[in-house]
Amino acid sequence: MSSTPTQQDAEIVTFGCRLNAYESEVMAGHASRTGLDNTVIFNTCAVTAEAARQARQAIRRTHRERPDARIIVTGCAAQVDPASFADMPEVSHVIGNQEKLSEAPFRDLKADRLERVRVNDIMSVRETAGHMIESFGDRARAFVQIQNGCNHRCTFCIIPYGRGNSRSVPMGGVVDQIKALVDQGFGEVVLTGVDLTSYGEDLPGTPTLGTLVQKILSLVPGLQRLRISSIDSIEVDDALMDAITGDPRLMPHLHLSLQAGDNMILKRMKRRHLREDAIRFCETVRARRPEITFGADIIAGFPTETEEMFENSLKLVEDCGLTWLHVFPYSAREGTPAARMPQLPGDVRKARAARLRALGDARVADLFSAAHGANARVLVERIADDGSATGHDERFIPVHIPSGARAAGDILPVRLADTGPNAMTGTPIDP
Repeated sequence: MSSTPTQQDAEIVTFGCRLNAYESEVMAGHASRTGLDNTVIFNTCAVTAEAARQARQAIRRTHRERPDARIIVTGCAAQVDPASFADMPEVSHVIGNQEKLSEAPFRDLKADRLERVRVNDIMSVRETAGHMIESFGDRARAFVQIQNGCNHRCTFCIIPYGRGNSRSVPMGGVVDQIKALVDQGFGEVVLTGVDLTSYGEDLPGTPTLGTLVQKILSLVPGLQRLRISSIDSIEVDDALMDAITGDPRLMPHLHLSLQAGDNMILKRMKRRHLREDAIRFCETVRARRPEITFGADIIAGFPTETEEMFENSLKLVEDCGLTWLHVFPYSAREGTPAARMPQLPGDVRKARAARLRALGDARVADLFSAAHGANARVLVERIADDGSATGHDERFIPVHIPSGARAAGDILPVRLADTGPNAMTGTPIDP
């Protein structure tokens, strides 16, 4: 969860994914231009029931602390179940995922003419605009939305009902925004979306994500670092593979949407890959770019998952050489097919998630140990009052720099030392 105040004293509280973080910046611009004040906007997540619970908890806490502030709720949880938020006495208005990207609701809110609930049918949305972000809070890394929605229907996932079907931002709009961000001084850009590897299926000529990435790298030579958020490895095309393995400006860190390591569970999830596909992809990429690191989403305790099936997920971490794990205990979402399958006890799900996280921690420790003494380039993201800084290197290793950083947004050459469980230490060196 993060909080983004605007110049007019409106505050945006963000839950969930990088796409939500991007859209919060869009809303911050709307709030600033329309002069909203004394307003708190909650941009919610619906990936798990826990995410929605945390949003409600935060809403109640904010109302206690700021009883006179208007509370607006938007995001995926609000899109999927607007009535549950409208029923909260603390909430002033609920707006949908598409509506929040338009300035109109913010103007209507300022003029006190916004209805209590403005949430339309997300499945009717056919286009996604390339919103131009004027500024980002940390002034270091910028997110650019290239795609929204998802055409797939994994049995555990509620997100298509919060985001709608897949739709893409035209390549020209993406390139123009990245050029503008580079001109503003951003050294790193992250491409975000719901299902990135479906990019372009709805556009004339059906360009692919690989086509877009190569176009960005070719047409924006001033861009120092490009990252891709979560991708579906089975849908990586040759152009994207060539960019991943052949262009040093595309960072050697990929986050994969894997979800499980057992083929029967993958089938019951209605995923489009087998464990062998994931292993083959990681081996192919690593053979062509040995320094690459992989992260992955993995669900623990999916319905019908036996201990043997779970062991296959544990083995997948080793077989793929995964490091950065996003682990979720399975959370039943009403309206999804998996919610009707035989459920595992909650304590079993939690225990399996803990075992996966422990394995992930061990993999991070191994990475830190292997990187000790290596040179890296760190994007400085924050500088503390004592002059120390924090950031991430090319492989997304978190790095603490005790001294020598000048400003957020700098890309600083350092030598890495393995000094802690959560971050390495970087000593600045000559370029």
